[in-house]
Parts: sequence; structure tokens; C-alpha cells
Amino acid sequence: MAAVRSEDQFLCSICLDLFTEPVTTPCGHNFCRRCLSQYWDTSAPCRCPLCNKLFHVKPELEVNTLLSEMVSQFKQEAGSRSEGSKPGEVSCDHCSAPKLKALKSCLVCLSSYCESHLQPHLSVPGLKSHQLMEPVDNMEDRMCPQHHKPLELFCRSDHSCLCTMCALLEHQSHKFVPLKEEFDQRKASLQQTQQQSHGCWCI
Repeated sequence: MAAVRSEDQFLCSICLDLFTEPVTTPCGHNFCRRCLSQYWDTSAPCRCPLCNKLFHVKPELEVNTLLSEMVSQFKQEAGSRSEGSKPGEVSCDHCSAPKLKALKSCLVCLSSYCESHLQPHLSVPGLKSHQLMEPVDNMEDRMCPQHHKPLELFCRSDHSCLCTMCALLEHQSHKFVPLKEEFDQRKASLQQTQQQSHGCWCI
């Protein structure tokens, strides 16, 4: 019976993505070749990023062919098990193909994450403080360029999208509503107009 493998077994602990050209350190830990090379280029002396073992001589990095083949096979199996995100769904920004459906978007990282790529935000202390929201596409387009906060409000006086800081500082005397409320109202109005115009054609 074939063993069921989880994606966690094939994630590089530096980039948190599936291994690309996996290499193994003398202490037995695996990383993407590029990730480990960049890590060693920016840190001295040369240590393992996971167990902190010191290497007096920088190890030669050779691709672990067995692990590389296992990652490749896992990608194929995952592709056959999952169709990825469907049209209209937000895709994970960190998945290699197929891109899976995102469960959350991070307002700090400006990225969307599927279940497995979301795990660091739920377990790593430095990431647990990040503000997560329901997944949305084009995170950067939904941020206020002035205050770097999400555009959550609609100003009915200026007909513009605002963040909470904009509302407090520059639009105090204006009338604003939650962006979703404005969207729902406009959508209902558009549907009503379409029904009325359809009724006219039927006469």
C-alpha cells in the first residue's frame, strides 16, 4: 500500500514552499539550493538554518536527486487530486501549479494563502500578529496608497473608496458607508434596471 505523503514533508523551511533543487546539509536538513545559498551569503559563519550547527568549511551543495524526484512525484499527484482554485475564487499566491483556493488574505504581507501556506500565520509567533481577512484578489490595489490600510469604506460625498484613517482625517463631515454595503446597493440597483429594461423589450 502506497504511503500518503503530506506537503509539509516537502516544504523548504526558509521559503515555506515546495523544494526547488533540494540540497541536504551535512547535519541532514533539506533546503532549496537557492534559499540556502542566499542564507549563507548573508550570514557568517556558515550554520544550518534549522539546527544552527556550525560548518567550519562551507559545504558543497549537490542536489538530492531522490528528494527531488519525490517532490516532482508529489506535485504530479497533488495536481491530479486537486483542480486548483475555480473561476471566481481567489488563488493562493504561494502555490506552484495548480494554485489552490485561498482561505485568507494577509493585510501585512499583502498575499493570499491556501490551507497549507496559511499555517505559518497560525503558528509562527512573528506572523500570528498579522491581520487576516477573507481572501481577496489584487491585495495591493485594495490598500490606501496614503495610509497603507485596507479600503473598507465608501464616501458618498466624494464617491471614492476610503480607509479608516481617510475617514477620520480627511472625510470627517462626509457621509460614508461600508464598502460592501455600497457594493450590494449598487448591485441591487443594477439588477433592477436590467429587469426593467428586459420588461420594456417584452412589451
